[in-house]
Amino acid sequence: MSKIIASAAIRGTHKLVKTAEEMLEKAITEKGKDYVFEFPDTAFYLPMIYAMTAFPVKTLADMKVALGMAKEMLHPEPEEHLWKPYLGETLDCGMATLFAEEIILALRYINGLEPTVDAETGYVYNGFITDTIQRNLGIQLVDGRMPGFAVIIGAAPDEDTAVKIVRELQEKNILIFLCGQARDKNGNMTNVTRQLLRKNIELGWDTYIVPLGTDTEHAIYAGNWSIRASLIFGGKKPGDYKGHLKYTKDRVFAFAMVLGELDDIKWSTGAGAINMGYPAICDTDVPVIHPTGVCTYEHVDKELDHSKIVQKAFEVRGLKVTVEKPPIPVAYGPAFEGERIRKEDMFIEFGGQRTPSFEWVRTKELDEIEDNKVIVIGADWKEKYEKGGQMPLGIVIDVAGRKMQKDFESIIERRIHHNINEAQGLWHMGQRDLNWIRISSNAKKEGVTLEHLGVIMTTMTHNRFKSIVDKVQATIYTDEKDVLSVREEARKAYKERDHRLGSLTDEAVDTFYSCLLCQSFAPSHVCVISPERLGLCGAYNWMDGKAAYEIDPTGGNQPIPKGTLLDARYGRYTGIDEYLKKASGGAVESLNLYTIMENPMTSCGCFECIIAIIPEANGIMIVQRGHTGMTPAGMKFSTLAGSVGGGTQNPGFMGIGRNFIVSKKFLHGDGGIKRIVWMTKNLKESLKEEFSKRAAEEGAPDLMDKIADETICEDSEKLVEHLAAIGHPALEMEPML
Repeated sequence: MSKIIASAAIRGTHKLVKTAEEMLEKAITEKGKDYVFEFPDTAFYLPMIYAMTAFPVKTLADMKVALGMAKEMLHPEPEEHLWKPYLGETLDCGMATLFAEEIILALRYINGLEPTVDAETGYVYNGFITDTIQRNLGIQLVDGRMPGFAVIIGAAPDEDTAVKIVRELQEKNILIFLCGQARDKNGNMTNVTRQLLRKNIELGWDTYIVPLGTDTEHAIYAGNWSIRASLIFGGKKPGDYKGHLKYTKDRVFAFAMVLGELDDIKWSTGAGAINMGYPAICDTDVPVIHPTGVCTYEHVDKELDHSKIVQKAFEVRGLKVTVEKPPIPVAYGPAFEGERIRKEDMFIEFGGQRTPSFEWVRTKELDEIEDNKVIVIGADWKEKYEKGGQMPLGIVIDVAGRKMQKDFESIIERRIHHNINEAQGLWHMGQRDLNWIRISSNAKKEGVTLEHLGVIMTTMTHNRFKSIVDKVQATIYTDEKDVLSVREEARKAYKERDHRLGSLTDEAVDTFYSCLLCQSFAPSHVCVISPERLGLCGAYNWMDGKAAYEIDPTGGNQPIPKGTLLDARYGRYTGIDEYLKKASGGAVESLNLYTIMENPMTSCGCFECIIAIIPEANGIMIVQRGHTGMTPAGMKFSTLAGSVGGGTQNPGFMGIGRNFIVSKKFLHGDGGIKRIVWMTKNLKESLKEEFSKRAAEEGAPDLMDKIADETICEDSEKLVEHLAAIGHPALEMEPML
């Protein structure tokens, strides 16, 4: 870096370290050095410090030790240093900055100042990003829906520019973090969050726009998010700083966009981001620094034209984003899926038990339909639509193709939800004959019509299923008589489809499917999906894998010939073992599908639930992602998850998709659902109907009532007492160990 930039970055680091030291001494005086602190819902203490050094910061005294490490990076003494990456003077200051900022934000939490509340708008910023949120978004990160993330620091020249930049990032499916402040073109100190709020832009995880806080230092929350990807998905060990920095550079596609003037804190924070492989793109006339042979991490660039700054950022970071957009008059992309349309913002709605409605995909012969044709059937439908309010609606999507199979109808049908929701101003909920659609007043003003619903269906069905679909035609019914009549045909098709798919068993097929999407984050993880065992993220079942392979034969879902059955009880096949050795690069040699006790499934980290053995209860517990309480295993979900992910096999522990719990193959080798002794209340309620049916099939119709949850106990001793008192069947089963 140039001397000017280096000096600014170093000055900024010294300021932050001094601030952290003053805040820490004050906290120790007030609360004592043994005061315990942890960020909400994380198993990784202060994540950046923990990942880089393997030092778990649990108390204020620990923070003092960690701050000492930051100081050593300012005043290096190689013979006596506690920890130091030695990346070069400026970059060491960048790492010291990340340590100091993490401590400062932790102390702000202790003082009740986090999450930040915006003084101007009253808006409550997100603050620290929890492990649960990270895992919830894991599947979007690995399957390409969310190709990267941007940290915008500062403020745009005006509100319209802020909206244009953010909208362009949303349309490219980029997750956007906001922090820091700068002066706008009128000289007023503000930030992008306030600028968006003034334009009534919806913020939050659902819309991919996440305000972290008002200060530049809040960028550390994005850094924490990034480094935990290495810990959670990459399986990198705490203390392997070189491995972590390489992982974030090569696998987490992030960049910083600095809007407005730069100060010393922004330069030092930027040096920290560059340590992690993240370039900074500025809208001011800063020195441009490109990677060199000496250090491949340095990268600072500029783009003064705000209409080009997003594309410039993509070029600098090496992001290639292809967005398939239907020809409709509103923005389109996954970032708009979480958009809510409240009643006061609604122009018209369909279904939702307010009017008759349904959606149905059916297979046709190639000569029976006209490609990309949209037909709207109904008397005076345009006049009815223009009035707004409520209307009946039937959506029929006819598909034809040489590789099309009737089993793929339900998969294409499930995509209707995403197809509609990804349009800005359109909202979809439910499926089949229980769907509910809204169109906002703003979307109507932009020119959205009923025909555009059909255009979305034909365009996106082609885009997403191009290898199996050759023709797509959409028909929209608007008269109640027609909707009711065609809905009855659809219901017959739903019933026939359910019966056909419900009869699929692991024994009935010769081929299982893998899911390798998560290998972009967890290189040794291989998900094996069978008819009776869905993917652990809950998003992919056997039929999805089959369709995905037909769509893209070289993609992330590959066929696995079962081969010879070696163990019927535990679910071991020669074909699976052979495939695993190759697909995992030799890291995994054998898999048993139906047990957690020997060679269980590996995990990336985006599982819906975790199974853990409770030896003293001779059974297992299940906790779902998002549960923050203690469990009888003596660990919270976040701690359990830290030991389950990363592509390793962990006997006695396993990540699963929640619907696997009600499969006949669930822990078949260990005794099935009768082994469940503890399950969170939320999980019990969500699976109650299907679980009760399975329990009755196993001869234990009252099993659900005998399974403890957090309202009964959160420790193993009380759990055993409860099980003994109610006579849980697990106590009479053969020992698990």
